[in-house]
Amino acid sequence: MRILLVVASIVCAVGPAGAAARPGEASDSPELEERAAGLRLPRGFTATVFADRVGSARHLVVRENGDVYVALREVTEGGGVVGLRDTDQDGRADEVVRFGETAGTGVAIHGDDLYFSSDLAVFRSRLAADRLAPVGPIETVVSGFPDQNGHRAKSLAFDDEGRLYVNVGAPSNACMEKRRSKGSPGQPNCPQLERHAGVWQFPSGRLGMTQQKDGRRFATGLRNCVALTWSAGAKALFAVQHGRDQLRQFWKDLYSAEQSAQLPAEELHLLRDGTNAGWPYTYWDGPRGARMVAPEYGGDGRREATSGEYQAPLVALPAHWGPNAITFYDGATFPSRYHGGAFIAFHGSWNRSPLPQAGYNVVFVPFDGPRPAGGWEVFADGFAGTEEVRDPSDAAHRPTGVAVGPDGALYVSDSRVGRIWRILYEGS
Repeated sequence: MRILLVVASIVCAVGPAGAAARPGEASDSPELEERAAGLRLPRGFTATVFADRVGSARHLVVRENGDVYVALREVTEGGGVVGLRDTDQDGRADEVVRFGETAGTGVAIHGDDLYFSSDLAVFRSRLAADRLAPVGPIETVVSGFPDQNGHRAKSLAFDDEGRLYVNVGAPSNACMEKRRSKGSPGQPNCPQLERHAGVWQFPSGRLGMTQQKDGRRFATGLRNCVALTWSAGAKALFAVQHGRDQLRQFWKDLYSAEQSAQLPAEELHLLRDGTNAGWPYTYWDGPRGARMVAPEYGGDGRREATSGEYQAPLVALPAHWGPNAITFYDGATFPSRYHGGAFIAFHGSWNRSPLPQAGYNVVFVPFDGPRPAGGWEVFADGFAGTEEVRDPSDAAHRPTGVAVGPDGALYVSDSRVGRIWRILYEGS
């Protein structure tokens, strides 16, 4: 695969988006203040635009030297991954490289290698100490993932032993016999669970693997976990699931339009070996605080699933916000209450009508070890650029990736126009 090098100046703007309730509930978010970069942040925080118009940005990762690598949803200017470097330390990228002939979502650094994914495979290339572009060659780590129409993104994470984890989303909404059809029952013993709707684990350091030969289903019953990360502090794997859609559209007699807009919750899970989160047989009702039987499998909106059969989420987040990335704060420059906590990027909803669409923000969840230490709160807002979003096309920006830099800054990527923000704490 060829490597294309482009050096460019990126325009930077200065501007900028945090208390605790019981886990699973919203806390009282601190007052957010408007900043010049278009974001609303808690007092003491600021933001700059580190890079702009890099392409449809998905996940991103920051190297120990401050280089930023961003996976792109579409190959742009000859590359599916873009590398960004701030050579003069002014807070904005002024060197850009593009490489890789496939586009995707996942990107990670492990050891001296940069890993990135397409919808069907995971690749890696060696990084050199003094170069922004990988020194290649681009090697295939895992291939053979199923080709599917929906929920194709392959997000990546590595544990402390170097094992690779890959999300494989479900190719459907609720494993219905007739895909997204009114009143269609769910397929018995949902066959999609065999190779989809879970997280697969792969051995450390190997190349040329396939999902079926070398992968091991680590966790299942997860509709689609684009947000996937390893917490070195908690020594555990975490994911945020995209909840199912269209309860009212397919089961009009069971759910009102308002219920359909507010159900089910987006679920934050700690994933252990063998975790089963219950998709497609169940969903989590946030207001009720209970796991419910899905209507495709005999549920009526009131029938709860058998207690203990499926894992409950650590935190229930608002319905249809679209969680697309999660990272744990391991920096030192944010106030201590943020240390070890999780930042979650929400891409925004499309199916909350008749209510306005929602999400389009970054949320913070405080943690104490592997467990939440309080409720979630909105940390960064204003990405959409408008107070009311009726359609995703109304949003100016849609947060898709989050990562922590070596200087303690929080980086946020946008899939709409390819903006990368750098959020800093400057003190009260």
